[in-house]
Amino acid sequence: MPDTPRQPSVLFVCVHNAGRSQMAAAFLTHLAGDRVRVRSPGSAPADTVNPAVAEALAEVGIDISAEVPKVLTVEAVRASDVVITMGCGDTCPVFPGKRYLDWRLPDPAGQGVDAVRPIRDEIEERVRALIAEIAPPARA
Repeated sequence: MPDTPRQPSVLFVCVHNAGRSQMAAAFLTHLAGDRVRVRSPGSAPADTVNPAVAEALAEVGIDISAEVPKVLTVEAVRASDVVITMGCGDTCPVFPGKRYLDWRLPDPAGQGVDAVRPIRDEIEERVRALIAEIAPPARA
């Protein structure tokens, strides 16, 4: 019986977990399905997801209306293979064997949906490249 590849785990971190990290997690979940385990916390989570972010994602068929910003824990970092900060200056505990990336992206906080769309589109491109690298579709 062939070995089943282990499901990679990705952690998207941003201070408030209300915008960029929520978009990245939503795209990864939407595009990779159960091929990747996705987490998205923040070091100082907001009370709610940015409404312009939710609207921009809804425009491309992704509903995050039920999402709530979550707090970053050491356990979440330890359980992840890839840790991606969103250019917001947040830092994570560093553990050997983890891959750390920083996606420098504009902050959607206080922006309208018109300003959020290009950020959304950039995140989608980066997520698609990440999937191709860590969880390509299985070949029949």
